[in-house]
Amino acid sequence: MISSPKVGFLLAVSCVAAIAAVGSVFELSSGHPQYGVWLTRVILGLSVPLVVFAFLAAVREANANNS
Repeated sequence: MISSPKVGFLLAVSCVAAIAAVGSVFELSSGHPQYGVWLTRVILGLSVPLVVFAFLAAVREANANNS
């Protein structure tokens, strides 16, 4: 159960960033990314750490609220 709006927002950010990362991997593996190789790599490079950060922050916040 989501314990606060902050946790829900962080999980949503994590999900959207994960979708962006997976999409970037597929675009790069196709050989001809729609937005170009450079921009797709930038999106991938920014989204992967964002997934980890947002997910871990959501878990920490949920644990803090349930204690």
